[in-house]
Amino acid sequence: MTQLVTDNGFITDDWAAGFTALGCANDATSLDVPSDARPEDIQISSSLQMVRIDFPSSADGRGFTIARNLRLRGYTGRLRARGHVLADQYAMARRAGFDEVEIPDDLAARQPQDQWLARANWRDHDYQSRLRS
Repeated sequence: MTQLVTDNGFITDDWAAGFTALGCANDATSLDVPSDARPEDIQISSSLQMVRIDFPSSADGRGFTIARNLRLRGYTGRLRARGHVLADQYAMARRAGFDEVEIPDDLAARQPQDQWLARANWRDHDYQSRLRS
């Protein structure tokens, strides 16, 4: 099982449409993207509503790059990080463009909701904005 995290803490996953592997269909409503995918290979179509990007390890930051690239290319649908994203990385995930994070239950047990909520004010604690002020 997994736990979904947003700025409001742990929530119930409302996505019921499933996921299509990257490269299987041009008109998919949702995509499962591996961390080694090339961002330019991800087709953004009008039917695409959800993209889920894999994080096989908390030390693998390629998913942040993929997310940022998708947002810069104009993707406005839901963007979900899935896997080993730590609570300490939540603010970075949100700044990269992710809307939510899907973590395994064992990680949720080690890093409960209060640790994620402590990073939910990701706009207020931006190092670059503090430098600009």
